[in-house]
Amino acid sequence: MCIHITVKFIQGGSYFCRAPAQGHGMELMNDFPTIRRGPLEILQVSLGYQCNQQCIHCHVNAGPQRREMMDRTNVNLVIAYLRSSGIKTLDLTGGAPEINPHFRYLVHAAREMDVHVIDRCNLTILEEPGQEGLIKFLADHEVEVMASLPCYQQENVDRQRGRGVFETSIRVLRRLNHLGYGQEGSELPLNLIYNPLGPFLPPPQKVLEDEYRKQLGGGYGIVFNRLYTLVNMPIHRFGTMLISNGEFHGYMKLLREAFQDANLDNVMCRSLLSVDWEGYVYDCDFNQVLGLPLCMKGKPRVSLSELVGVDLEGHPITVWNHCFGCTAGQGSSCSGALS
Repeated sequence: MCIHITVKFIQGGSYFCRAPAQGHGMELMNDFPTIRRGPLEILQVSLGYQCNQQCIHCHVNAGPQRREMMDRTNVNLVIAYLRSSGIKTLDLTGGAPEINPHFRYLVHAAREMDVHVIDRCNLTILEEPGQEGLIKFLADHEVEVMASLPCYQQENVDRQRGRGVFETSIRVLRRLNHLGYGQEGSELPLNLIYNPLGPFLPPPQKVLEDEYRKQLGGGYGIVFNRLYTLVNMPIHRFGTMLISNGEFHGYMKLLREAFQDANLDNVMCRSLLSVDWEGYVYDCDFNQVLGLPLCMKGKPRVSLSELVGVDLEGHPITVWNHCFGCTAGQGSSCSGALS
């Protein structure tokens, strides 16, 4: 059973969020601290929920059967917002963002404006039919590749992502290295992303990064720039697994007890704006898939087109219990550990 969030608008521009407890005994109180937005630096855009993989930790329930996809009209809206806002980083996610037929069009337009583009890539998509030439396209446009690789051991990766995924991922990483990605002195960043395989926090990011370098370099000749560790969010597919295993409350207790107040200054929602496939905006990707929209007085949800010329600094951030995942231990964000 998925964890659903009901959002109710309250006069005055704030949201009251409630997680229904029927059927699985979840009586959760939203006690996450109040935080506000800082200067906007990153526009993160979900190009759709379709993916060639179906991972157990996926917080958006992405998979081959999903059909939600950003159309050309909303892609042009993203381009127009980049042009008017002056934001210099475009972070593309999904699903597998490369599946969207307008992916290359958007990347090309952003790079024409000298906007740095990040592609959150699952690696195997780069060998799917129809994606021929995409690796070279990414390199030619100096796109940063943020590649998800949940472990350096084949057994663990294939258990989480499916048989053969590790082998394909290694092959794609070698191809990226061959074009210069991850190489010393190169202008082509290749960063890896680690997610825990179960209901526990990631190990220290630097320690794990050193182990990844040792295992991937020594065993496969692969190099990369950085490893980022991300905490699994207790929502949707991963949340369903926790509930099925009777581990949901224990995991939430772990996140709460590991809360670090210092991480509040650097959580990604303070500098990032998330856009869904329909062009609506949220404080982060997690709020997006939970249906917790950007808090704006008088509006149940806000389109990116309505934010042209709007300064969001100081704006309240919509928070709920999953936010403890970003502040637990060393912290977690789209760019890895916070401390």
